[in-house]
Amino acid sequence: AVIHELNRAYRGKDRPTDVLAFAQREGPGADLHPELLGDLVISLATAARQAKTSLFHEVVFLASHGLCHLLGYDHPTDQAAEAMEERERQILSLVGVQRP
Repeated sequence: AVIHELNRAYRGKDRPTDVLAFAQREGPGADLHPELLGDLVISLATAARQAKTSLFHEVVFLASHGLCHLLGYDHPTDQAAEAMEERERQILSLVGVQRP
């Protein structure tokens, strides 16, 4: 319910989601803490439903996905999605997790 409301309030999407990324390097005050990328909100209930192997692996994947968004990646096109997926694979390999 919480992530549903956040998704509706901040993205205009009236449905729950698995991860939200809130960049702190955009908009007013972006220069206040340049060392901070932003915040991630992960729905553990959604992650548990989506998990193919384990909740841990799904949460790590969702964290890598959200981190990519904070780094400026997005997936509006196939080419952009491929670039984002490659960066996710790189991040996940650092912690020994494969992309689901």
